[in-house]
Amino acid sequence: MRILRGANRRVRACRTIVSRVCDRYSAFRQVFVRRGVDVNERRVILLVEDDEDQVLLAMRALKEHGVASEVDEVVVAQDGDEALAYLFGEGEHAGRDPRVTPEFVLLDVDLPGTTGLQVLERVRADERTELVPVILFSASDRHRDIVEAYKLGANSYVAKPASFKEFSEAMRLLGWYWLNWNESP
Repeated sequence: MRILRGANRRVRACRTIVSRVCDRYSAFRQVFVRRGVDVNERRVILLVEDDEDQVLLAMRALKEHGVASEVDEVVVAQDGDEALAYLFGEGEHAGRDPRVTPEFVLLDVDLPGTTGLQVLERVRADERTELVPVILFSASDRHRDIVEAYKLGANSYVAKPASFKEFSEAMRLLGWYWLNWNESP
């Protein structure tokens, strides 16, 4: 009998949580509808990484941990210019509605051409993207890069772990946090 009461409490708690999530989702949809954004747009993660091996590792980790299944697509930009073109609907991404933003951006610091810090600066300077969560995920653990990233408005800065196991766990935690636990405006 005591086990049943505990189970009933857990079921009620789960129903309460589901109800709150549904209410928040409803409110979220209403905000976007008022802004004129098609709320049936796809959920996307933007991964900005120039090293193909790192992209493969990231995609493998996101898939293995079910993070990739939480979104419709993981868009990969191989440099800062491509990331900005995607975010602002320019160049090869002309026609994409820039008001529909990624759930979050995983951004490498050391990119060819436009660096990750320059991308971050442009993202924060534009009202269409200023609130998009940007996580710098980089092999660079230079103190000046970390300080500059936060000054420019990074939401987080994570040094890439050296082993695949730690890298994979970092991707899992980042994905689940930014998709499921973080409250975005």
